[in-house]
Amino acid sequence: MDSGIKCILSKFADDSKMSAVVNALERRDAIQRDLDRLERWAHANLMNFNQDKCKILHVGQGNTKHKYRLGRESIESSPEKKDLRVLADEKVTMRWQL
Repeated sequence: MDSGIKCILSKFADDSKMSAVVNALERRDAIQRDLDRLERWAHANLMNFNQDKCKILHVGQGNTKHKYRLGRESIESSPEKKDLRVLADEKVTMRWQL
């Protein structure tokens, strides 16, 4: 699954997360290429990503909030993301969620 992927790819039982630092246009393009690789891998293995669960969390001041896509669909941006009952937001504030 992660052959050729340049970003950090975390895989769990029913969840995958990709993360990267974007400090130049080349890095932004590398993220999109990695998303394209993941989409091709899923298609070749007769799998689909749940598009409704795919979100982007843009972090940091001055973030250009570039738009990414998975296949032909744009990935929505989210101001916060919950994972393992921890809610993290774009300002890197974290708090417990029950």
